[in-house]
Amino acid sequence: MVDSVFVMPGTVAAPRGGILGDLHDRYATVRETLSRIDKAAREAGLPDISPRLIKDNGTSDRRGPEVQYLEIFAVSVATHHMLIAEGLRPVAIVGQSIGELWAMAAAGHLSVEDAVRLAVARSQVLTRQGWEGKMLAVGVDGRRAESLAGLADHPHLVLACENAPRQSVISGPEALIEHVERVADALGWPSFRLDVPHPTHTPAMAQAARDLRATAPRVPYGAGRWRVCSPWLGRDVGDDDPVDLVAGALTARVRMLHTIRDLHAAGADIFVECGEWPVVTKFVEASIPGVRCVVPLSESDPAEAVRALVAESDGGGLFRSRPPAPWGNAPAAERVGALTAAGPAPSSRPAVPTPRAAVFSPAAVFSPAAVFSPAAVFSAASVSYPAPAAPDTSPAAVAVATATDAPVSPHGSAGPDYTTVLAELRTLYGDFLGYPPDLLGEDDGLESELGVESLKQVALLGRVSDRYDLPGLRANSSLLTLGTLRRIAETVVRARREAAAL
Repeated sequence: MVDSVFVMPGTVAAPRGGILGDLHDRYATVRETLSRIDKAAREAGLPDISPRLIKDNGTSDRRGPEVQYLEIFAVSVATHHMLIAEGLRPVAIVGQSIGELWAMAAAGHLSVEDAVRLAVARSQVLTRQGWEGKMLAVGVDGRRAESLAGLADHPHLVLACENAPRQSVISGPEALIEHVERVADALGWPSFRLDVPHPTHTPAMAQAARDLRATAPRVPYGAGRWRVCSPWLGRDVGDDDPVDLVAGALTARVRMLHTIRDLHAAGADIFVECGEWPVVTKFVEASIPGVRCVVPLSESDPAEAVRALVAESDGGGLFRSRPPAPWGNAPAAERVGALTAAGPAPSSRPAVPTPRAAVFSPAAVFSPAAVFSPAAVFSAASVSYPAPAAPDTSPAAVAVATATDAPVSPHGSAGPDYTTVLAELRTLYGDFLGYPPDLLGEDDGLESELGVESLKQVALLGRVSDRYDLPGLRANSSLLTLGTLRRIAETVVRARREAAAL
């Protein structure tokens, strides 16, 4: 049996409607757990959580932070029950941020109902504090990110999370985060603001932590069935009060990178994500090249994917390769991977250059044109919470930010048409990622199918913005969370047309 670790995501986007429909139909343990979550949610004055997750009934996924947290919890614990039902056993369970609470419930350290009550209490104290902060992911290691945050010399602007060798998160007051973004951009470091209901992992959350300890219901807890590793404690959860654990995490740094590496060094060979998309497993892959990561809910048949994993684990030795899927039905990432393994495709195009984001050139970054003054960026006025910069209200920015998802005609009278833009985007994205453009499908999910992490998507959207003179393109967060080349091309065509009409 190969050792596996179950990983629970923290605050991610609200799950898609119907994501748990198949698991609900197949597994009695999933049905029972969802029923218990619904009952506890009703007792807390919230709507039932499971109906939208079982069947996409058109209910909005924007129903407040408490509902979002509980939906993420429901997906995580339901996936855990599916893994157990199919015969997979964890050597440890790890949670990212609030995902530690999901991990404790999955491991049996506390009940599902108490996990719901504690998640709601945590959300409520954070809402009451009403801190105007932001969290910024930066594509550098923790040491550089900590130095970047330290330029402001403000106690609430700190390195919050060390996720991977080249991804860290800074948490702090919104006004200072804006300055951090500008410095990161001057250094050529990609950055991306995280869309979370409550920024945490900063000393600014000390009042919320005290409030949670004073008001949260004290819940019974025990040893649990499986080991739970805490990335902020730096050790396993033992005889620890869950309320104290959740409160302490609000102000603490999350060292996911170190936890992942420690588990791998101890023998963990497989990491399984208990969520809809690869989030924590992206950190795992970046931290331990070649490790096996599985995200069952991103597969067409989650149960079959787990059964194959169990069979491979029971077989011992090296993993057996799966039979190749028919080319036309294979996911985009597999099509690209297969071509890469077979060698470059015959082409008259020159060799794809190394992506600029993958190269760090001190001479280029610190050229005379790139010189900046941290003292000027973090002036005394800036540390005293200046007003946020006014939003970009240029016609192009407004057109991009307000663009809807409705399809556009591929022919327009202003600017390049859809076909031309799509071809240009394929070349731009292919050169950056090292993929043959012909293999980048219009509807391939950049994150879910091609595995393009959010920081790379930010860098790519910046290039698209510059190419088509659309400075507001970066503000369209839906192009990151649900990005495809079709949606980006349609947005570019629409925004150019609307800007020309003004």
